[in-house]
Amino acid sequence: MTAGTAVAGPDGALRCPWALSTDDYVSYHDEEWGRPVHGDDALFERLSLEAFQSGLSWITILRRRPGFRAAFAGFHIEKVAAFTDTDRERLLADAGIIRNRAKIDATLTNARVLADWAEGDLDDLIWSHAPDPATRPAPRTLADVPAVTPQSTALSKALKKRGLRFVGPTTAYALMQACGLVNDHLEACVARSTDPSGG
Repeated sequence: MTAGTAVAGPDGALRCPWALSTDDYVSYHDEEWGRPVHGDDALFERLSLEAFQSGLSWITILRRRPGFRAAFAGFHIEKVAAFTDTDRERLLADAGIIRNRAKIDATLTNARVLADWAEGDLDDLIWSHAPDPATRPAPRTLADVPAVTPQSTALSKALKKRGLRFVGPTTAYALMQACGLVNDHLEACVARSTDPSGG
């Protein structure tokens, strides 16, 4: 077997190798990662969590997602945009999330920026950068999966131009992968063959 190819899990099904490192990853990989996500609040959550993940492993964020959702009012843009300095201090003291001042401040700033957008603007902007699936062959190994693409670089620039923070090209590509703008499940992966979007 070539390194980085799909690996058989306990149930015998082939999966992306990263999905088998923990039970948490298996369900996230099978049920969420790469599935299309729409809706401004839902995308704000994913964008915020990808920003918090920067420099950390995704499992750290995934295991704290309930804490993040509780701390950030379910990532409802309007509610987070109304957070006060008292809320900020609460977040900085909350052991249930990542207490990174810059990332917390960026999340609050992003919510305030997005609160001024029309409903659907964030969804439209993000999905306008989805590449044509026909131009993307299925990756056979992890080595075939990029960290940055021209589309993620363009998305990063578009988000930054509109005032959002912590949205670099690598974070933007991780968002694209997680939210189904691209399908980076390996060619032999069971989640690719069961993708309802047909990607």
